Amino acid sequence: MPTTVALVTRLGKPARVLVGLGGSSIDQMKIQDIHPDIVDTYLVGVGAGAWPSWNSPDGAYVTVTAQANQAYGAIPMLTLYQMQGDLSNINDATFMNKYWGQTRLMYQRIAALGTPMLVNLEPDFWGFVAAQAPNRDATQVAAVVNNQPECAGLPNTVAGLGQCLVQMSRQIAPKALVGFPPAFWSGTPAEIGAQMKAVGADKADFIVAQTSDRDAGCWEVASPPDECTGRSGPFYWDATNQTSPNFHESQSQISAYRAALGNGLPILWWQTPMGVPSDTPGGTDQHYRNNHVDYMLRNTQEYGDTYTFAIVFSPGGSHQTSISTDGGQFARLSSQYLARGGATLK
Repeated sequence: MPTTVALVTRLGKPARVLVGLGGSSIDQMKIQDIHPDIVDTYLVGVGAGAWPSWNSPDGAYVTVTAQANQAYGAIPMLTLYQMQGDLSNINDATFMNKYWGQTRLMYQRIAALGTPMLVNLEPDFWGFVAAQAPNRDATQVAAVVNNQPECAGLPNTVAGLGQCLVQMSRQIAPKALVGFPPAFWSGTPAEIGAQMKAVGADKADFIVAQTSDRDAGCWEVASPPDECTGRSGPFYWDATNQTSPNFHESQSQISAYRAALGNGLPILWWQTPMGVPSDTPGGTDQHYRNNHVDYMLRNTQEYGDTYTFAIVFSPGGSHQTSISTDGGQFARLSSQYLARGGATLK
């Protein structure tokens, strides 16, 4: 059985490319009769004010959110964002004991539910590791790891940290399906594949591929919000795939990374921006132009043919387009995609 089909089967979903949503409430989905296969939720922070204290004590946020998603027919997905790209505390025992305690709590909450869940492990962090590590080598950066009982035999390095995230999931929550998000600003796909193998990405269940975390138009306006500064264009992808940047380039990049990782893991595209296509650059707050939803839901078989099992769409910031501001684009195109029977898994 192909790895894509095997994974979707474990999730209890139809054997087609799944479609997910993040950054939207179930009430918002109900208004437009949107029924995603996956709903993504962030878990953010370490210590005071972090996710274990949200809404209810002792990490019940995971349980309550997951149960609500499941009741709506969706597989829960958690994006563990405790590091937030920060390496400053990874060799501090006090901080890391809190970090590992919260990670363990997340897995314990998943285990108690007794059903499969997807977990996206520390977006951005791995790119910052590569940018700051000697020779981009995670084995050369110290971190507190093997004082945790689940990870006693692992090295006290960032490589061991990544391996511990996987090892802890296997021991505590065997129904959790975990994936790593590589950052493609730290080398070639082959180089990044080697970097991510060191942290255990090849031992995960899937690859997290990020298309872009912002609407293109947000970068194009003369006075963008803070979440859309610091990058150079062009930003709007060519849907004809003739000029750069374009969708086939993105597919080729993640396919090359998958080959470098070397174990045939299925792919989940994540935090895919939700703007509406336009020939006019820019846009306005929460209405910036973008064409990922339009292209990816009309050409989903391209993704199925490159070992994708799911595409999860969500605004990457508070100023980005969402299902509440896209004029019904996602509701319409996702409904049409499902009406066609979905894209075949490879």
